[in-house]
Amino acid sequence: MKLSGAEILCEALTRLGVREIFGYPGGAILPVYDALGKSKLHHVLVRHEQGATA
Repeated sequence: MKLSGAEILCEALTRLGVREIFGYPGGAILPVYDALGKSKLHHVLVRHEQGATA
């Protein structure tokens, strides 16, 4: 089974112990959002791009 880059990213974050990610959806990142739905990662939607920084 071949994995997409987005699926590999989600799997790598999960293996590193990441549980939550912050983000702002857009056209270029949509494949990652599709993969997030299949992962154990919890996504926090921010209202503004600067709000996604910590």
